Amino acid sequence: MSDEKHTKVLILGSGPAGYTAAVYAARAELSPIVLAGPEPGGQLTTTTDVENYPGYPKGISGPEMMEEFRAQAERFGTEVIFDLGREVDLSSRPFRVQGDLGTYTCDTLIVATGASAKWLGLENEQRLRLSGGGVSACATCDGAFYRGQEVAVVGGGDTAMEEALFLTRMCKKVHLIHRRDAFRASKIMQRRVLSNEKIEVHWNRRVKDVLGKDAVEGVLLEDTTSGQTETLAVTGLFIAIGHKPNSEPFVGKLDMDEAGYIRTKPGSTYTNVPGVFAAGDVADKVYRQAVTAAGTGCMAAIDAERWLAEREDPA
Repeated sequence: MSDEKHTKVLILGSGPAGYTAAVYAARAELSPIVLAGPEPGGQLTTTTDVENYPGYPKGISGPEMMEEFRAQAERFGTEVIFDLGREVDLSSRPFRVQGDLGTYTCDTLIVATGASAKWLGLENEQRLRLSGGGVSACATCDGAFYRGQEVAVVGGGDTAMEEALFLTRMCKKVHLIHRRDAFRASKIMQRRVLSNEKIEVHWNRRVKDVLGKDAVEGVLLEDTTSGQTETLAVTGLFIAIGHKPNSEPFVGKLDMDEAGYIRTKPGSTYTNVPGVFAAGDVADKVYRQAVTAAGTGCMAAIDAERWLAEREDPA
């Protein structure tokens, strides 16, 4: 590619939000460019089976779904470039984004860079996560695979409480592992967890290792006070220690909350900078689902299209 490319709509991110925005922008004949980022396809590329996205009654693998999203976007004229936008200049229009392969300028920018789950950093955790062997960061996405089984959830905040409670609907037992002797979750969530007979809390424990060759067979726990270890037999491990929005290039340039999620105006994808829109998990710390990300991707494209139309010269 040449050193600099210009487009009316530049989309950062290639998950459900980014590709859906691209489909809508391309059908509006805005010739969008998508910078696919460091993980083309987003978090779904590490999801073995997707069974809760409408239109796939038999389920579909995450990578296959994202390939179909990309093909649909390209069918209508989207240009997908496998580059990463590292620096952005939103001080004037056209906006400028510096990537590894060149510089991109745009009249409107859709930020759909997603969020990344925080992990424990264990070798077997990552191996079994990437192979679909029973390690997940989303009970809503994967809980149904463990119906009637015993699973473990790691964490002590509201997210961990929500994951554990959700899993009790289909799992025989849920082990909640927390490294301290008190939760940081809200009081109401704590009460719900502690009063649920299907949840067993393991206080002052940390996961030292994940056991199993091809699938999770258990976890090795370490007592954070005594250092003693014990094995807990489970077939699924859900990590619920938080997510980190991929919003670093926009720090100091777009309004964010204390966790780094980009703030949008209610009922829209508008950010505080006119012409810049945010969609998907980078702006959503509540739902974090592929279908909700796709919905906000649609919204962002429509918002961008209308914003551009309002500024066109009537003559």
